[in-house]
Order: sequence, then C-alpha cells, then structure tokens
Amino acid sequence: MTGADQPHVLVVDDDDRLRDLLTRYLGENGFNVSAARDAATARASLAGLQFDLIVLDVLMPGEKGVDLARSLRESGSKVPILLLTALSETEDRIAGLEAGVDDYLAKPFEPRELVLRIEAILRRYGELPEPESPSSPDPDDTMACFGAFRFDMTRMILQRGDEHVYLTTAEQALLVALIKRRGQTTSREQLQDMISGNAIDPSASRSIDVQVTRLRRKFEEDPKQPRYLQTVRGQGYVLYTD
Repeated sequence: MTGADQPHVLVVDDDDRLRDLLTRYLGENGFNVSAARDAATARASLAGLQFDLIVLDVLMPGEKGVDLARSLRESGSKVPILLLTALSETEDRIAGLEAGVDDYLAKPFEPRELVLRIEAILRRYGELPEPESPSSPDPDDTMACFGAFRFDMTRMILQRGDEHVYLTTAEQALLVALIKRRGQTTSREQLQDMISGNAIDPSASRSIDVQVTRLRRKFEEDPKQPRYLQTVRGQGYVLYTD
C-alpha cells in the first residue's frame, strides 16, 4: 500500500528521540505517521484528522496516556490504542486495560515487534487484509457460541443476533485462547503465554483477570455468576460453549 491507502498512525510520546525514531521506522514500514509530544497536541490532531491507530506513551507531562485513553473511550472513540509502558509500570498497564486500550508493549522493545502488534490490531479491525491461508478452515474450528452470542474467530467478531458486540484486540485474543482450550482449565500464565508469548510478565495474572472480567460483561447474562467463562479457584479459567 502507498500514500492514502496506508494506515494512519498517531505516535504520542514526550521523548523526542523515541518519537522521532518511531515516526521514521513506522514510515519506512508502510504507515502514514503523525506525531504528538503530549496529550494536548494529540487531542488537537485527533480533532482534525482521522487515525487508524494510536501508539500512546503512559508517562507524559500533563495528562497521562492512560487518562487520555480513558477519556477517548468515554467520548465514544473506538480508534485502536497501543499503550507503551515501562516494565515497572504494572499499575498503569492494568489501568490501561481497564480504560479500554487494545494492547500494550513494555519498554524497551524491538521496533519490529511494534510493527507486528500494530498490524495484528489493524487486521482485527479490518484495516489490513488477512494473510492468505493455504486452505479453508473447518467452520467448527472457527465459530463458538455462548447462548445468544456467537464468536467468529476468522473475522474476530462477537455477535448477538445481527448486533456486533465491541471487543478490544486484547479481549479478542483472550477469547480465542480460551476457545482453543474450551472445556479445559487453563492457568493465567498459560493464557498469557498463548496471547503474547510472555508468560514471565509480572503483571500477567492481573492483566488476565481484568480482561476476563471485561469479557464476562460482554456475553454473560450475569457476569457475577458466569455460566460460560468460569473461574477454577487456584487454577485459572475454563470456557464452556454450546
């Protein structure tokens, strides 16, 4: 893709060196990139331009990244957000997930990993084509039903009848992992490993707990007494489908 066909990414970071590096690297890897050094500048850009994804740093002068993400979600914005955090910022990562960010990446990171994560998010939002598959998957392996809800793992869409239910990228990835092990108890560490390949992340358990709570609100009739996505005390979680 070239020019106007390239996804438009907004990089928000107060670190001039990192912001310039990301702007240049993403530009070299198929994205149109705009940059902002703080939340106020980002808000001005968002008011005048349309973006396909925001790369957002947690710690910035003035309004923090998590607060900006929460404000955007409360205003109804569904633009995907990838949060950049330091390894020690566990609370901010949890707060980011609760605020509705789609994914997070801990610093320091390889720029190539950032590109891959952005591409994965954009595919789930339909902004990038899916990689070609050598064969068509079995429908039984790509569809799961929970009462009135059904989840299509090919298109990453949760529906109730004809109504689409919004899922963040993190929620989609967790639901896929649970579906792949439907009927089997899976630990938080296993789920984190299936999602990101980073089971040693010290915030993994709490991140999974937050995402499970949010998922239950999306398809459980009574999230406090779940029928489908259940907790196995001391072991993890198990998903039952119809």
